[in-house]
Amino acid sequence: MKLLRVGTPGAERPALLDEDGTTLRDLSGIVTDIDGALLADDAALQRVRTAAAGGELPVLDAGQRVGAPLARAGKVVCIGLNYHDHARETNAQAPSEPIIFFKAADTVVGPDDTVLIPRGSVKTDWEVELAVVIGRTARYLDSQEEALAHVGAYAVSNDVSERAFQLERGGQWDKGKNCETFNPLGPWLVTSDEVPDPQALAMRLSVNGETKQDGTTADMIFPVAEIVRYVSQFMTLYPGDVINTGTPAGVAMGRPEPKPYLRAGDVVELEIEGLGTQRQQLKDA
Repeated sequence: MKLLRVGTPGAERPALLDEDGTTLRDLSGIVTDIDGALLADDAALQRVRTAAAGGELPVLDAGQRVGAPLARAGKVVCIGLNYHDHARETNAQAPSEPIIFFKAADTVVGPDDTVLIPRGSVKTDWEVELAVVIGRTARYLDSQEEALAHVGAYAVSNDVSERAFQLERGGQWDKGKNCETFNPLGPWLVTSDEVPDPQALAMRLSVNGETKQDGTTADMIFPVAEIVRYVSQFMTLYPGDVINTGTPAGVAMGRPEPKPYLRAGDVVELEIEGLGTQRQQLKDA
């Protein structure tokens, strides 16, 4: 299923994208929202499937704003330098264990919402990423197979970053990752049963119509199953927690000088195979 939330910020309603790929169906009569509690509730998910199959769901008007597909995201755990080609382009050694940092949940915005360039920024960068949304509480998982069973859904994520804040201002990466609007998510949550192999997804990103990233999740250093297993050794993962799993080559930081960092007016478009597309225009904060 493709689950999403539509409407004005703060007043989104739960919806489902029909199998035709264009019709939106209203889920508000069946579920209160698209959140971790829903992903963890097999009976509720089955009610949605049954209603969708029976043609019982009302049609929603097209053209509404699509919000972040996950209400009340929990932790946003991020994995750095997780693609072989991205490590090479930044002249970094491939890590021996996953690099973990965090984004605050309030960085999560809708897939087509405006992205704000922070005040004082000179190095705002893009990163198309596969987002994993946890569907079952995970702690000390023993195997990669067990880890995949705890994944509730997948989505497109843009791990927007300010490189000077991240790398040149001392301290940890977090200050270059947590600026307002720095994690567009969606347009949908695609339930894990519809993604048989998360390591076989094409992913692309363009800026002002020019392709910048053209990669595949097959190039991950640590695959999704290992990431979930590994992270569960250090923290409990709850339904509604999000893991951004890294980005392929093609970020501005990896380009020759003058590096084409984002400026107000730029338009970023990104997609992952089967998971939908995003489009953001950049504005100054």
